[in-house]
Amino acid sequence: MSTTWLSTRQAAERLGVSEASVRRWSDRGLLPVQRVGKRRERRFKPEHIDSAPREARAEPVGKMSEKPQVILGGRSYDVPIHLAAFYDSDPGRVRLTAPFLADGIRAGQPCFLIAQGEELATYLIALDQMQGLDVDAALATGLLTVVGAPGRTVAAALAYWEQAMWSAMDRHVAVLRAVGEMVSERENFESEQEMLAYEVAFNTMARRFPCAVICQYDVRKFSGPAILSALRAHPDIAGASLNLLLK
Repeated sequence: MSTTWLSTRQAAERLGVSEASVRRWSDRGLLPVQRVGKRRERRFKPEHIDSAPREARAEPVGKMSEKPQVILGGRSYDVPIHLAAFYDSDPGRVRLTAPFLADGIRAGQPCFLIAQGEELATYLIALDQMQGLDVDAALATGLLTVVGAPGRTVAAALAYWEQAMWSAMDRHVAVLRAVGEMVSERENFESEQEMLAYEVAFNTMARRFPCAVICQYDVRKFSGPAILSALRAHPDIAGASLNLLLK
């Protein structure tokens, strides 16, 4: 076989998506695929991979008559959106994001909270104090999903979100919401560099879903270079209010 054929992993790296996406698109006929060997492994032509982003964006992830929006800091933002927000106090951690999650729970929109330890405790206290919100019921029904981190590597984290978001889309909802406390996530990644590489890769994947995602950076616990990398990994920041990002 020609050496120009790509494996599933190579195709995923070339596209900047997870291997699960490549397998799904090939199964649905969006990517031409060749099966080889006793294990029937997938092989792809580079030219088909290079045309995949256009085809993949055409893949429906939900039928909506209007572009969905979320309210953040009193302003409306179109979905999908992937923001980084920065704070330097415990109250600042939840000022924007706890109401953001509460709005989603009340609207019946699947919400994800990536946090553990003291970060998670701060959120649960803040959500419990919000009027008309039953946090225990949201957790029991899966309307609110809490995990410590999506994975230890870029590939594992993207695979987690692929599965989680497609499962959430089965509910035929207009918006998916997620808050990621990056201090919590950093503890589970193999390195800070791996976490920041994941941020870049997630930005590409998230465009295919009606999701609103806020990645939270406690500036007391991240270096200046890490904060700069976070800014670069979130191009949606350019259209957001400065007051929204600095808390």
